[in-house]
Amino acid sequence: MKSSRHKVLHPIAGRPMLFHLLASVGELDPERNVVVVGAGREQIEKAVAGAAISIAVQEQQLGTGHAVAQAKEALAGFYGDVLILYGDVPLVRPQTMAAMLDRLNQADEPRAVVLGFRPADAAAYGRILATGDGVIEKMVEYKDADATERAVTLCNSGLMAVRSAELFALLDEIGNDNAAGEYYLPDIVMLPGRASAVIEAEAWEVAGVNSRAELAGVEALWQDRRRFEVMRDGVTLIAPQTIFFSHDTVLGRDVVVEPNVVFGPGVTVAEGATIHGFSYIEGASIGSGAHIGPYARLRAGTRVGEKAKVGNFVEIKKTELGEGAKINHLSYVGDTAVGAGANVGAGTITCNYDGFFKYRTEIGAGAFIGSNSSLVAPVRIGDGAIVAAGSVVTREVASDALCLVRPAQEEKPGWAAQFRARMQARKAAS
Repeated sequence: MKSSRHKVLHPIAGRPMLFHLLASVGELDPERNVVVVGAGREQIEKAVAGAAISIAVQEQQLGTGHAVAQAKEALAGFYGDVLILYGDVPLVRPQTMAAMLDRLNQADEPRAVVLGFRPADAAAYGRILATGDGVIEKMVEYKDADATERAVTLCNSGLMAVRSAELFALLDEIGNDNAAGEYYLPDIVMLPGRASAVIEAEAWEVAGVNSRAELAGVEALWQDRRRFEVMRDGVTLIAPQTIFFSHDTVLGRDVVVEPNVVFGPGVTVAEGATIHGFSYIEGASIGSGAHIGPYARLRAGTRVGEKAKVGNFVEIKKTELGEGAKINHLSYVGDTAVGAGANVGAGTITCNYDGFFKYRTEIGAGAFIGSNSSLVAPVRIGDGAIVAAGSVVTREVASDALCLVRPAQEEKPGWAAQFRARMQARKAAS
């Protein structure tokens, strides 16, 4: 990855890869979670702090079998089934994990269940040779495979399910007599005794990440599936490939999303809202029937009420926008409560920061803020009040009052014509 960040902490849809995997595992309600880590241990420990996760350390990198063996102490006294997963393979579905465990507990009691897949290009993946009913006859790493074995299209994802009562005894039996001199986890499948089984997953589900390019590829896989899911559930995406979701984006039925919209973390959009093009939204909830954008930016802590409107080139932060309220053009509104039906004119700014602290602005229900106004917080504009265009408001405005803060207009008849004549004469002289 060429990064100071641990590989499994690089994000997919705004969530670290490792946490995508842990969230999926969590749906199976596991008794224990163990993360095996080599380099970068401190980053992983900090990332999972406070979670019910044990850390096992692989001091030397001696292969996948050796890595799994490091979990022995953390799994002491545990007698259930063990899923062996990879932090850089983040898209495995809970249903697939459950299917692996189901196969492990069928009547023939396979020693292990391996998750296989058939990629478009098998490349250098390890191969699985199996019978028609999924009983594994041989597993071999690509570098150790002959030409016939390399022609097999069923590949080993590395993911496996094994009974805890057998796992570590099996690991003790494998050796490292191979091209890399490593202890391969798949070698437990080929030890004498009971046969193991394979079930298959789609290739996208076991896509791994070892580079920035592969990270982008897995992001694209995740986004494509999420786009399909939201459209299946009743959302209209005008140009699906231009919409980007976060891992926790929630969209209600009949939401319409126009092209080139990005959802950051923490966004909920209620039924019937419209997100117009080129908008960026994070940490916000949007009420039913609301309209956002185009070219709007909604930042963390924003709550947009039903049928409210946030228009083009408007930025909102930590603001509650009441039902039917409007901020339609070229405004910054931060740390503000805007009452129902209020209208905030073009170019309005809430001056919420003095360089040290943030302050609140309150705009009452039905109030009208004229264009190019500055509301210097902390300040309150009463219900139904009108702030005249160009005003700089520093004190409370009473309900239904007119606030006019600007110098009186002065006019000098004929001055412009006299000015032009002087300037033209001066220019001619020079």
